[in-house]
Amino acid sequence: MRGISTPSACRTTKDTSLSPLFKFAGLIFCVALCGVVQASPIPVIPMPAQWHAASGSFKVDDQTVIVVPPNDTATRQSAAYFADLLARTRGLQLKIVEDGAASNAIVFAKDTKAQVSHAEGYTLDINPGSIRIDARDDAGVFYGAVTLWQLLTSNTRHGPVQVSAVHIADWPRFAWRGLMLDSARHFQSVADVERLLDQMAQHKLNVLHWHLTDDQGWRIEIKRYPDLTRIGAWRTPPDAGHDGEPQRYGGYYTQDQIRDVVAYAAARQITVVPEIDMPGHAQAAVASYPQIGVTGKRPSVSVDWGVNPYLYNVDDATFQFVDNVLDEVMALFPSHYIHVGGDEAIKDQWKASPAVQAKIKALHLKDEDALQGWFIGRVGTYLAAHGRRLIGWDEILDGGVPADATVMSWRGTDGAIKAAKMGHDVVMSPAPDLYMDSVQSDRADEAAGRIPVRDLASIYAFNPVPAALTAGQAGHVLGAQVNVWTEHMPTMQHVEHAVFPRLDALSEVVWSPASARNWEDFLGRLPSQFERYANQHVDYADSAFAPNIQVDANRALKSGKAEVALSNQAHFGAIHYTVDGSTPNLHSPLYGAPFSIRWPVTIKAASFASDGSLLAAPRTRVLDHADLLSRDGVELPNCPGSDFRLRVQPMPDATSMSPVYAVNVFDACQQFSSAPLDGVVGIHADVVRLERNYALAHDISLVKSRAHSTPYGEFIVHMDKCDGPVLASMPLPDPAASDRHIALDASVPVQHGEHTLCLVFTAPTDGPLYAIGRVSLEQRKP
Repeated sequence: MRGISTPSACRTTKDTSLSPLFKFAGLIFCVALCGVVQASPIPVIPMPAQWHAASGSFKVDDQTVIVVPPNDTATRQSAAYFADLLARTRGLQLKIVEDGAASNAIVFAKDTKAQVSHAEGYTLDINPGSIRIDARDDAGVFYGAVTLWQLLTSNTRHGPVQVSAVHIADWPRFAWRGLMLDSARHFQSVADVERLLDQMAQHKLNVLHWHLTDDQGWRIEIKRYPDLTRIGAWRTPPDAGHDGEPQRYGGYYTQDQIRDVVAYAAARQITVVPEIDMPGHAQAAVASYPQIGVTGKRPSVSVDWGVNPYLYNVDDATFQFVDNVLDEVMALFPSHYIHVGGDEAIKDQWKASPAVQAKIKALHLKDEDALQGWFIGRVGTYLAAHGRRLIGWDEILDGGVPADATVMSWRGTDGAIKAAKMGHDVVMSPAPDLYMDSVQSDRADEAAGRIPVRDLASIYAFNPVPAALTAGQAGHVLGAQVNVWTEHMPTMQHVEHAVFPRLDALSEVVWSPASARNWEDFLGRLPSQFERYANQHVDYADSAFAPNIQVDANRALKSGKAEVALSNQAHFGAIHYTVDGSTPNLHSPLYGAPFSIRWPVTIKAASFASDGSLLAAPRTRVLDHADLLSRDGVELPNCPGSDFRLRVQPMPDATSMSPVYAVNVFDACQQFSSAPLDGVVGIHADVVRLERNYALAHDISLVKSRAHSTPYGEFIVHMDKCDGPVLASMPLPDPAASDRHIALDASVPVQHGEHTLCLVFTAPTDGPLYAIGRVSLEQRKP
């Protein structure tokens, strides 16, 4: 069983920059588990650069005081943050004093001669008589406080805590440790954003890249242009007012609210970098002020995800608009960097505009890509004149880019490699590697999101420094960030599910020395982190540890017995199970190998850490005829020919976590492999009608259209191949006169053996999408 190791009495020191294998004996806890004992490493994420266990321990209780230097506002602020966090999560009330006795005290000290010379670094010494944090800068003091808080909160218990003596010397690997939050597609409240900032601080992340404008919404108040929020911050959802869709969707942040968020972040050593997208992703802006667009016509604020065609114009009046907007943005955000987007600007409108073409000719530019380079260069010059620096997505490289521009690489890592070789600083945020809108698992109960799966292990394995760079070029890699695009995350619950615990993995990638990273060691520290999440009501995902209950359905149907295999994605922890429908606990059977059982039966399984805490909520599978003859739509793979796949909710702005449906907007075809057709006389499909709110730009030509013989198309079942014999054809009802959820039934001719079924929707591609909720084979009743 992976994740289980035997503690050694000699494992008393650790320098994670040299040896990731030592365990911290002073923090060992032991729980008997299947006759084996697991050693817990130091319960801190991200793992510190260096640490050494010492003798003894220190008790923190309500009599412990926090000592800060006199007249040091920043250090006192970090101490207050620590005290408040400890009070909320441990129930301890610690007083803050200036100077005072060093005994029974936690001392916060800032000294330019501190032992750790790295920016944002600190030392933390826990001794039997006191605790001391030393750092050269404010960030170092803050991060030392975060580490101490983690050491004091490795479980959900409240009250006094005894913490083992240790010396920690710690500093970050990268200067840019970020998270991008998309507030344009779906809007989060100020409280939601601040809640996320709290968790970023606890993970030692220091950049919130805030995506504030896009085709689907303009979220920042600009006083000179009130229509940007009066019009551009709101959209009318598809099928508004029906099936739970709001009549009007949107919102924006006032300038006072933005100042509050920026200050809230700064108190947690986080810089907020705003993104104002240009020249593309501009539909909400153009909807507000049509004159800044190319056609002069007013579109609606987009309800479609994807790539929309609206671009900014390139005349002087438009640049005056851009400059005026940036003036207000710079007044709100003290960040050295201002993000200008630059991605996915399809040039159709520029190509069709005589005025734009004349501009290209007048500027002696090669083409529209070069015009975008000129556009970005002009904006970069304006920012530089105001003491700021431009950062943009890697498309800004395509048409030439200002010499001092920083490049954020999202189209894989090629943009970063190219930019670093050209001498540009880069931030790594490649898709799909660090895209949090990619789902965390292929489980049937996973939330909405994009495919492919980016699981916890893949985030942890990410290397921010491409191997193609020389040591000198690698110096241009500022760091990395995860991107939280919210097309499929309408609520903060969705965001938290997508972000945690994958953010733990990212935090270790960007903070800890590369030599310190050890997957098993990391997993061993997650149970304590889950306790902290539970204490703070963070709705993290347990996908990596959720038990999979697997059976060979066809074999079970033939034999009347199921061979049951249990596993989880991380291959970590102990899985306990029951077969009587009861909730499993530590006294339930411990899974060790596949077992055989007669069905019908209800199997429940749960994963546990070595300390007995729950790693994942119990999962249930009812093994009976209905289960063995059915498949959920999210379990059915795409038909060959198109890998595109999304898991979506019933409506674009639905706020529930389930149900979700698998869709391929290019080819509405899925396969039921090895369908057991012996005795099958019918097929039943639960189908849902979805909105086709996807802007595909030039990829629209890739959408596969199929002939249909009824007005609204059919759900067709082919046997063996997608152009094979038709086993069943079920007409789809009139969308205007039917419920969104549709039950389809058809008789099928007698067949034998196992066959692949190709399940196809022939609905017109200019109408709604359809998705399978569940498809069931029906046998002749005895």
